[in-house]
Amino acid sequence: MSEVQTQSPSRDDFAAMLEASFAGQDLAEGTVVKGRVTAVENDFVTVDVGLKTEGRIPLREFTGPGSTAPSIGDDVEVYLERIENALGDAVISRDKARREESWDRLEKAFEKKEPTNGAIVGRVKGGFTVDLGGASAFLPGSQVDIRPVRDVGPLMNIEQPFAILKMDRPRGNIVVSRRAVLEESRAEQRAELVGQLAEGEAREGVVKNITDYGAFVDLGGIDGLLHVTDMSWSRVGHPSEVVEVGQTVNVQIIRINPETQRISLGMKQLMSDPWEGIAAKYPVNATFKGRVTNIAEYGAFVELEPGVEGLVHVSEMSWTKKNAHPGKIVSTSEEVDVMVLDVDADKRRISLGIKQTQGNPWDLLAEKHPIGSTIEGEVKNITEFGLFVGIDDDIDGMVHLSDIDWNKSGEAAVADFNKGDVVKAKVLDIDVEKERVSLGIKQLDGDPMDSSGVGRGQTITVTVSEITSGGIEVTFGDDGAMKSFIRKSDLSRDRDEQRPERFAVGDKIDAKVTNIDKGSRRVSLSIKALQIAEEKEAVEQYGSSDSGASLGDILGAALKEQGDTPAETKKPAAKKAEAKAEEASDDAPDFDKMTKAQLVEYAEANDIEIVKSAKVAEVREAVKAGAAK
Repeated sequence: MSEVQTQSPSRDDFAAMLEASFAGQDLAEGTVVKGRVTAVENDFVTVDVGLKTEGRIPLREFTGPGSTAPSIGDDVEVYLERIENALGDAVISRDKARREESWDRLEKAFEKKEPTNGAIVGRVKGGFTVDLGGASAFLPGSQVDIRPVRDVGPLMNIEQPFAILKMDRPRGNIVVSRRAVLEESRAEQRAELVGQLAEGEAREGVVKNITDYGAFVDLGGIDGLLHVTDMSWSRVGHPSEVVEVGQTVNVQIIRINPETQRISLGMKQLMSDPWEGIAAKYPVNATFKGRVTNIAEYGAFVELEPGVEGLVHVSEMSWTKKNAHPGKIVSTSEEVDVMVLDVDADKRRISLGIKQTQGNPWDLLAEKHPIGSTIEGEVKNITEFGLFVGIDDDIDGMVHLSDIDWNKSGEAAVADFNKGDVVKAKVLDIDVEKERVSLGIKQLDGDPMDSSGVGRGQTITVTVSEITSGGIEVTFGDDGAMKSFIRKSDLSRDRDEQRPERFAVGDKIDAKVTNIDKGSRRVSLSIKALQIAEEKEAVEQYGSSDSGASLGDILGAALKEQGDTPAETKKPAAKKAEAKAEEASDDAPDFDKMTKAQLVEYAEANDIEIVKSAKVAEVREAVKAGAAK
């Protein structure tokens, strides 16, 4: 049996005890009161709080962290929940008393923003439970330490300071943070260490962590960032290529931010700068060997020496491959010959060129294919403005739409070609500076306008090929290679005859050339102009326009006079009429090939009745019938 401790009052003290008992009647439930331990039996402690009955408290409530079991006669503070229960005992609690004491103490610390001591006693969802000397608080997992902690075991049941973040007494809710205390302590320590450092100072440190953008170096209680660009003068792909965790390195303090207390470090600053005197070391137009270190969309970087790189722009890689990706011309780690094009020591930039170390095929092109020579090549590409024909050494020449065919429009002419066709073309122009070659396909054949023999003011015979409401389209020259359009107003001198429908496709008619424009390749024709010229010539030779005689009357009189007029005294027009008459007597004329003017002239000369306003077909039939008689 466990030992039983008792204490019995004497008879002399009875009156005092009775008075104290009556005084206890003023105690209120829900408050902390003082009591005296009267017995410690088994696992319970009996406490007299001055009422008629005593209360019992479990012994474990007295034996928490930092507490010892009470003895008989000790005065303790307990929380009075009820003065008397159904058994007549007082309901009291030591834990609740301690909790009330703790809340009072914690509220004062919270108001003053002071840390309070406690111990991590358990794990709950999302964090841990902390005993703050009787009051239970919640410690979130993110507030345990500055960096994530995988094992909290070593921190359990150890008294340590915590900062109170939030308190809600009615709900009994307290949130604490161990991290805030550590950060404050660290900030004080960091400020002290930062004060001991100076920019430009060289220090020894230990690499603590490596990231993609650099490494963190411990300078003895404070970390600094060693950025990847400050590790070496040469290109560094990843910080792990230069340093490793745990390695001791010599670094220079580049910059200290007094506000954030962040420290920037550098290793290359302790080495000699390879860019010093770079212009003298790598003069412009000099050729060197280098190694390709990186390839980008716009070019390739070539290392001339450790720490010195130059850029070869994509436009300086090849004379002929203009739109190729740099990766198709060079490869990483490849050794190449480069020429220095420009040096900017202040911006630490060097412009290099690869094509300048090779012969320029454009210089040889003019010698190999001079202007006027004929080349044969494959159609490499077809665009909206022409054909690109391969010549040699990856050099293409362009045949513009206007240089494909003499007679067809550019869009119609380019439709006759396909990619891959082998064609012949004439070299029209070579521009070495702009790296352009102009070719022509139509120039291989002579200009139909030059070979047609057509001149301004000349009368030519044309064939009607198409009839429209605005006029007629005709062809002439060798095999009808030339085309022209006679407007409606130029179809006749008489307005009644200016009707395109009076002509038929295939009709042969005479017209006068009124204008030749080689630039636009147009030959302007006019039947009206021919009629006016013929009438003018006849009037000048055989009559006056004021006499009232018509052209038919004048020509008829001229033909009648031909028999009495000596040949040597006849005018040119009379000779022409006589020649036509003689020709008609020898051989019957081809009325189908005669124009309407010729038919009218023939009819008047041979007294054949016709209707001048009739269509050419009707006039032709009337002349044929009259000639047959």
